[in-house]
Amino acid sequence: MAVRRLADEAVQPQGFAFTKENEVWAHHTIRKYPPGRQQSAVIPLLMRAQEQEGWVTRPAIEYVARMLDMPLIRVLEVATFYTQFQLAPVGTRAHVQVCGTTPCMLRGAGDLIEVCKKKIHPEPFHINEGGTLSWEEVECQGACVNAPMIMIFKDTYEDLTPERLEEIIDAFEAGRGDTIKPGTQIDRLTSAPASGLTSLTDESVVLKFPQGEEKVAKRSRAAATGADVPPTRAAKPKTDAVETDAAIRSPSPVKARSNGEERASAGAPKENPVQADRVAEEAEFASRTRRHSEKPSEEQPSLRAPELKKQKAAPGMDVGPESPEPAAALQAGKPLKMTRPQGIERPAQPDDLKMISGVGPRIEGILHELGIYTYAQIASWKKAEREWVDSYLKFRGRIEREDWVKQAKALAKGGVAEYERVFGKKPR
Repeated sequence: MAVRRLADEAVQPQGFAFTKENEVWAHHTIRKYPPGRQQSAVIPLLMRAQEQEGWVTRPAIEYVARMLDMPLIRVLEVATFYTQFQLAPVGTRAHVQVCGTTPCMLRGAGDLIEVCKKKIHPEPFHINEGGTLSWEEVECQGACVNAPMIMIFKDTYEDLTPERLEEIIDAFEAGRGDTIKPGTQIDRLTSAPASGLTSLTDESVVLKFPQGEEKVAKRSRAAATGADVPPTRAAKPKTDAVETDAAIRSPSPVKARSNGEERASAGAPKENPVQADRVAEEAEFASRTRRHSEKPSEEQPSLRAPELKKQKAAPGMDVGPESPEPAAALQAGKPLKMTRPQGIERPAQPDDLKMISGVGPRIEGILHELGIYTYAQIASWKKAEREWVDSYLKFRGRIEREDWVKQAKALAKGGVAEYERVFGKKPR
């Protein structure tokens, strides 16, 4: 951003004061802000000073600073930061701001700048010989659809050609700026297509009904055709994508049968088997994690040492509660390699298992349900026990990847200091 400084002292006026009308307006504006926040009125007061004088003078800045009881440097910072404030004299009849941002430049803003150079001054921020006109190039002014455009004081003039801009400049130079209609300079309705309507060209259906009766007519047509689509589903295509499956909505309209057969709801499409398995898996995990987060009550006993169910197994098989092993292995009577870790009674001061990376409040609660309360227990897990817990939590190898055993050994041996020595960082 270019450095912006106040105009030379040679052109600065001796003093500044709001007119009587603007003084009343300024005090009314200041009262809009809550006590202690009146200095927030600095921008509107500077803008009113610019509208009164044509530009922001040094005496005006000092006057606003005294009026708001602000340090002078704070008001100077505002005035020199925002490019809406003119810090040097501008044309008394017109200061032309030509938009030079991409849409306007592609539509001929460069030609408009050449007109300003020819009709006003070769350089921006310079007043013409009569002191009535000046110009500058600015950034986007928000009328991109009607590019190219200019702004003179508070009015925009859009859809310009070099010839039309010359006419506008001549009119302001002659003191007839009020005869120029702001906005688009061609036969266009506000920002509607310049070529005319390309859609909704037949308005007879819209204009046929008085305002307010069109909704009734639409409802009648919908009732006659049997159409009853909620607005949130209107015009949405039907797809087989997993992301649009009704089963993953919350709450899901798809009901799962206890025997694992096909799930369906009234009017819902048939589910994708892969998606159905994923939904069932997520529901199972949610039901496990919900138990330890619920508050114990008289009707619901504490979950500190729950009695977990054991599945029926063949002799010699070590099966944990709600064992995640495949049913085929159970039916075949094959010995299972995974072994549930030995649980203990809840100690008076359990270890903070959340210090282990990968263990959050929910997982800690599930481990407590399994009787796992200390770092030493996790540090002693063999491969079969790690696999059992990993499968129970459906972690797919996460316990090995994050090396819970090594973390637990460090924490059990020397706490945070030992963990930091081993891993080079503090536990979370």
